[in-house]
Order: sequence, then C-alpha cells, then structure tokens
Amino acid sequence: MALEKITSVSGRAVYIPGADIDTDRIIPARFMKCVTFDGLGEYAFYDVRYNPDTGEKTDHPLNDSRFDEATILIAGVNFGCGSSREHAPQSLNKYGFKAVIAQSFAEIFFGNSTTLGMPCVTLTADQIDQLKDVVNADPTVEISIDLEKLQVRSSTGLEFPCEIAESARDALTAGRWDPIQELLDNNSKIEATAAALPYV
Repeated sequence: MALEKITSVSGRAVYIPGADIDTDRIIPARFMKCVTFDGLGEYAFYDVRYNPDTGEKTDHPLNDSRFDEATILIAGVNFGCGSSREHAPQSLNKYGFKAVIAQSFAEIFFGNSTTLGMPCVTLTADQIDQLKDVVNADPTVEISIDLEKLQVRSSTGLEFPCEIAESARDALTAGRWDPIQELLDNNSKIEATAAALPYV
C-alpha cells in the first residue's frame, strides 16, 4: 500500500501557550495503559484541560469551541520535550491534528510525529506571535504549510519561510514517512536479499 505524499497541510489552527510543553503534559502517563492508540485523542492535554479537584473544564484553548475544527497546532519553544513516549504525537494525531508549527521541537517527538505523517515545521518567535494573533482574532482563518516551497501562509495574507529537517521533508513529500509500511511494501525485496546472503 503506497503511502500518501504529504506536500502540504491546510486547516484552521489553535495556539497552545507555554514553552517546554513536555510529553507528560501532552498525554499524562496514566492514559498510556492501552493496547492500541485508538481513543487516545480524548486525553490530549487532559491535566490542563480539566480541573483535577472538580473535573470541570478549564479555560484551555482546546476547551474553547471556537477552535473545535482546528487541525494545526501552534506552539512555542521546545515543544514535545521530556520523555520519548510515542503516545504524545499519537494523542495529538488521534485528536485530529495534522501538523504542528512551533519555534522548536524535541528531537524524538519530531521523529515520532514524522512517522505518523504529521509534519512539524519551525518559525521564529515573532512569526509564531503573528500567527497566534490572527488565529486568536479569527479562528476561521486558514493556515497552510507548504512543504515543497517551505512556506507557512495564512488566509489573511501572512507568509513566512519555515524550516524542517530535510530528511523529514523528503520522507513526507516522497511518501516514505512510515518505515513499517515501507518494510511491508518491500517484503519481496527483503526476502530476495535474505535469500542471497550466505549466512541466512
């Protein structure tokens, strides 16, 4: 099964404030006792979306109905730091996010996101602030991430050059972002190579 070539991602966005948002804040450890990742989306940012004493919703952006249709997450510096849990990008992906824009990313989070086909691109702090302002002023604004031209654009006219590791960009745009699927798709080649090895 050929993987989708991800050359661009477009949609509404939501800004999550704060620096060094770690994987435990993205998905608390107690929700990681699962056999599959299905259903993990409802627990994304759970401990900051709900009051631990009352269980009531907080004023977190993901609780704001204006951002219910957001598929692009905007964040600050060092997003996804902390433990290497794959559940963090999985929970965001299951929540409905298709891409993340931040000032910088933790390396393992970045890699795990790429293997889900969820691009993570970086902008400067000033550019993040400008995106945040237009999205907060009008949540219906559309944000586009062009992985071929390396640009982030808004329907209000903002346009910024973005960055992403070239290896990740190539994997996404060429449809080679899931290494497991690549192995499955090339099983006959793997078997042929194994058969030619004298020690197998």
